[in-house]
Amino acid sequence: MPNVLNHAELVFVLSFGLMWLAARVGATLLRRLSKITDDARDDFSVVQTATLTLLALIIGFTFSMAVGRYDLREHYEEEEASAISTAYVRADLLPAADAAALRALLIDYLDVRVLFYTTRDTRELDRVDADTTRLQQEMWMAVRNAATAQPTPIAALVVTAINDVLNMQGYAQAAWWDRIPYGAWGLMVVMAICASLLVGYGARALKAGEGLLLVVPLVVALAFALVADIDSPRGGMIHVRPVNLQSLVTSLHPR
Repeated sequence: MPNVLNHAELVFVLSFGLMWLAARVGATLLRRLSKITDDARDDFSVVQTATLTLLALIIGFTFSMAVGRYDLREHYEEEEASAISTAYVRADLLPAADAAALRALLIDYLDVRVLFYTTRDTRELDRVDADTTRLQQEMWMAVRNAATAQPTPIAALVVTAINDVLNMQGYAQAAWWDRIPYGAWGLMVVMAICASLLVGYGARALKAGEGLLLVVPLVVALAFALVADIDSPRGGMIHVRPVNLQSLVTSLHPR
């Protein structure tokens, strides 16, 4: 089953529909059950304002979480490019045959890592993961054999560089898996529904304010869609572009 949170447009449609329905329920059903008296209008305004303010704070906090995770994904993309570049340079410290083999593996690995950041196809992503694992094993075997045959501090530099390449891939993968918890989304949805109920319940004239009932659901749904878009590594419109890895591809690939 596809994750709805990976599709910002679905998040917008569903959240807008739920909140608009809640506003309508508040404006019709709740007002029929109990109307707000003039004496209670001020107290109701305080409750309504507090609820909307709390909703805004929760959305702002969640947006900050999404931006932080996006920045982390960008950071590890830069770190991956730097680690691969360093390993490629240090490969020259190995014997000529081992150096050539390791550089070829690093170029293939670089192409695979660019695909990891750009693909949205699930089947291709499975192939990327398999190729990543295979190339990591081959690179480690190459430097391990070279270091075992010639255990010197110079060979250790190459081993350390390849180890950094492997570590950066793990950190980047963890950053892509790290998403806003479902509990936070659930809390936001509950708060948004309550706020929409209060907005509808507090509407003085339903027919005259029909358009106003759309404002809060529309604005909050847009905010939800933006948070979902930023938080989704592969869905939506906002993505981490592997500019550093692609620049490295241009510089390392034979012309």
